[in-house]
Amino acid sequence: MAPLLPAGWSEQVDEAGTPFYISPDGQSQWEHPSSDSSALPSNDPPTVDEPLLPNPSHNPKRRQYAAAQAAYLSSNTNGPGGTFDSSSAAPVGDLAGSTFVPAYGGAAAAGAAPGYGYGDVKSAAGPGGDSGLAGQFGSMGLGGQKPAAGGFEGDLRYPYELVNLVGMQPDVPHLEDPPPAIRLPSNASVTSSPDAIADYSYMRSTLNAVPSTNSLLKSSKLPLGLVITPYRSLEEGDPEVPVIRDMVIARCRRCRAYIHPYVTFIEGGNRWKCTLCNLSNEVPQRFDWDQETNKPADRWQRAELNHSVVDFVAPSEYLVRSPAPPCYVFVIDVSETAVQTGMVATAARTILESLDRLPNEDGRTKVAIIAVDVALHFFSLPPGANDPTELVVSDLDDVFLPRPDDLLVSLVESRPALDKLLGSLSNLFKDTFTVGNALGAGLKAAYLLIGPIGGKIIVLNSSLPSVGPGALKNREDPTILGTSKESALLAAAIPFYKLLAIDCSKSQVAVDMFLLNSGYADVATLSALPKYTAGQTYFYPSFSATHTEDATKFAYELGDVLSHKIGLEAIIRVRASRGLRMKTFHGNFFIRSTDLLSIPVVPIDQSYSMEVQVEDDLTAPFVVFQTAVMHTTCFGERRLRVITLALPVTNNLVNLYASVDQTAIATLFACRAVDITTRSSLSDGRDHVTKSLVDILAAFKTATQVGGGGASTQLASPKNMRFLALLCLGLIRHVGLRESSQIPPDMRSYAQALLTTLPSQLLVPYLHPRFYALHTMPDDAGTIGEHGVILPEPMNLTSERLERHGLFIIEDGQNIFLWIGREAVPQLVQDVFDIPSYAELPGGKTTLPTLDNSFSQRVNAIINKTREMRRSPYRAHVYVVKEDGEPALRQWALSGLVEDRFDRTPSYSQYISTLRDKVNSISS
Repeated sequence: MAPLLPAGWSEQVDEAGTPFYISPDGQSQWEHPSSDSSALPSNDPPTVDEPLLPNPSHNPKRRQYAAAQAAYLSSNTNGPGGTFDSSSAAPVGDLAGSTFVPAYGGAAAAGAAPGYGYGDVKSAAGPGGDSGLAGQFGSMGLGGQKPAAGGFEGDLRYPYELVNLVGMQPDVPHLEDPPPAIRLPSNASVTSSPDAIADYSYMRSTLNAVPSTNSLLKSSKLPLGLVITPYRSLEEGDPEVPVIRDMVIARCRRCRAYIHPYVTFIEGGNRWKCTLCNLSNEVPQRFDWDQETNKPADRWQRAELNHSVVDFVAPSEYLVRSPAPPCYVFVIDVSETAVQTGMVATAARTILESLDRLPNEDGRTKVAIIAVDVALHFFSLPPGANDPTELVVSDLDDVFLPRPDDLLVSLVESRPALDKLLGSLSNLFKDTFTVGNALGAGLKAAYLLIGPIGGKIIVLNSSLPSVGPGALKNREDPTILGTSKESALLAAAIPFYKLLAIDCSKSQVAVDMFLLNSGYADVATLSALPKYTAGQTYFYPSFSATHTEDATKFAYELGDVLSHKIGLEAIIRVRASRGLRMKTFHGNFFIRSTDLLSIPVVPIDQSYSMEVQVEDDLTAPFVVFQTAVMHTTCFGERRLRVITLALPVTNNLVNLYASVDQTAIATLFACRAVDITTRSSLSDGRDHVTKSLVDILAAFKTATQVGGGGASTQLASPKNMRFLALLCLGLIRHVGLRESSQIPPDMRSYAQALLTTLPSQLLVPYLHPRFYALHTMPDDAGTIGEHGVILPEPMNLTSERLERHGLFIIEDGQNIFLWIGREAVPQLVQDVFDIPSYAELPGGKTTLPTLDNSFSQRVNAIINKTREMRRSPYRAHVYVVKEDGEPALRQWALSGLVEDRFDRTPSYSQYISTLRDKVNSISS
């Protein structure tokens, strides 16, 4: 018989039949309060509504779960039941002394600053030190660590630094620093794993603290959004995403979210509480069982409770049909232009050399080739045959497949015929005089061929489609460039390609466009196919295979795309905690329903941006966003990539500014501007960027009263937002948006396609190029260091840094400009270019030689490292730009110097002055 309860205590039973005890002051515990010591509540007892730690004497069916949790609690500092002291923002009790704020995307750094920012607030008293800042914050009503009235426990006024943008030269070496740390309660995660916070290269938020109400978000003028890159290329040393192969997938019964590090286990571990919708769910029976050893497993070692990015191998019920094989259909333009420029020969050779790089470990991959001019040329490749058979179809209006069974063939079984076809394709059409391109009909034929299975159509095109369905006309008009009518050239001319894209998306077919036109290509119209099928557009203006650099770039990028281990039949769904809703999506996909994005083939290094709406007041201390990508691997395995991001909730306006991820905001602004440009005008797109920035800075000034309520000579910004104006200036002067009458519409359309799809880490240099001085670089630059090739220190993008005797690099991820001054010494020219003097050095596109001298080898190492670090399929051209060389090339290179005035765009200092004046006019 159990001993009697002390006076005032009561006994209750949870849903699993386990008794617990309520003290007179309402606190609960598992232990029976039968002794004096046990009758006293612990320092941190759970309340009735909080999760209860399991009683080891109960629930034997949980397969040693209680013992595992006890062991976990004794060895981990951040497990279930941890406490959070809001006054110090640090763990108490057993957690005292531990670092509770993980560095964003990695392990916590001991001694990290207890708030947002970069942790470099000076501690010394005096100007710029803590004392000065404390006085400044105090005068603004921002000082101290006391939670705001009505705020959440732990919702602190986060310390941050203020900077005055007026007169400040951007500290560009820190432009690509990590965003502010995500500051969650110490017990938010069920494990202490540093990987519980996902690396921001997979998913990042514009705000690393979410406003508790929509009115607070509106007051801040800040956008709340996500930038997601679910599949990014990995460099050597990057951690692999853990793969969970036991097919035990715990999902919420209501919102269908997947279990993750921020759930709560209740009822002795028998159930888990969904953080997104608060529903209690049964823990799967095999969750604590190791199927390989057939023994009980430690729950706390499961990858989904330790990592915010995981891959699940899905069971058969996740398959709609049998796994389809990877299928590739190449649609190749063989008109006279394509043959004469060398595109056909280069494409055929690259495909032939890449056949062994296609994902085909299980031997299921299928391939087809369709050539197009004014007719369709199919090639029958029956298994075992050594010679292909050409079948010509001239009926473009009613496209049909002349021999359906032998056109899309097994790469393994038909390899001899396929090799012979690709080896002779250019010779087959070498004497053609056919002018015309039935690309639309070729695409319809490819869709008929691959539609029942799904896969990828790869278009290799050199001339404007001119006959049959989808025919286009040259609408390039130099007279309207730079006017309000220019935006019409950036919208699709006809709906044919978008409608075909919708059909392709429904049939799980993606399209990649390789446009190698010598003239007008109408990128705006043709890029609709990649846009709505999750493909990508690759543009090579004025392509000629006689230029080694053109052929090398095209072959590299096509080969890289073909080598990707693609995922098939993919969908993306982003879920969020109750009260939050995804409202606007940007990127290459087709929206199947309000929150379901269709991506027939999973692309690598392509991002998706979405804006989030706060629909209801948020009352929890933190919220969770979860992205799930379901796809079939090219090896026939159904998988789920789940990315989870937890963010604290705040009702403090200043906290929002202290949590801003300026790179994510710039990414979202780029997507918005491009969308406005295609719907309205280029000027409206540019104006939206500047107006949004002004509204943010004005709202910040009003919230903090920095400089008073009227006009000010300063323009205050939190330090974590100090580069936002620079990135916005880079955006409005970018070739995709810049006001100019000299930019061809194809160049604009291609740039806009990149602006809306590049991951943030690639978009930053695309907006703000890197600028190095090579002639004065340190001795170790270009040599191998601890982390690979050492790069020079990047400089501010201003022509003031250019020297007449110097050699410089300006690179944006797409192009690398080698700027050389007119007074460069002959020895430098000889060492780098193997040319005797500057006067004899040709400008333009080049392949830099690797010479037998240290300087040449270091320069080449820097260029190769620059290409490698961009982690994308793009291979940047190298251009030699002479100070007194070709004016158009000089202007192109100088357009990357963002801090200078250029064409019709202001300099950085002028832009900051304009922003200050507009902020003053709003707040006066």
